Amino acid sequence: MKFCLFPSRFGTGASRRARRAASRAISGKCARVRTGGERGAGNLKAVVWTAILVAFVYTGVMVIPVLINEYEFQDSLQNIARFASVNRKTNEQVKQAVLDEAQKEDLPVQAEDVKVEGAQGNVHINVAYSVTVDLKVYQWTLNFHPDASNQPLF
Repeated sequence: MKFCLFPSRFGTGASRRARRAASRAISGKCARVRTGGERGAGNLKAVVWTAILVAFVYTGVMVIPVLINEYEFQDSLQNIARFASVNRKTNEQVKQAVLDEAQKEDLPVQAEDVKVEGAQGNVHINVAYSVTVDLKVYQWTLNFHPDASNQPLF
């Protein structure tokens, strides 16, 4: 919006902006007055950053439970390996315990994904599996390789 200001309305106590606008009015130019950016339009930058924030939150909500299940499964593997030699379990019994724990955690672990090595009281368990997270626009496959062993103290 344009309008002209007259210098007679502004005394010596007027702001610098008002004095500048008045001097333009004297020179025959009208001052341009800004309305503070209120044009009724949305701010595109805010919309883009909001969309990015929503995408991060959605991805976190979909991925974090999978990561928590993997952490709990890793902890269970450590417990199984720690007590396997104390309870004198065979490799097949340890493998079955791992499969039962994976089923309890709702993990897609098959019997061929579990490798158990046991010799002289030491047990080493390797598991390899992957989980696909559906993000509606992208299929994200997370590959996990938890392992556990009971290392002797001596």
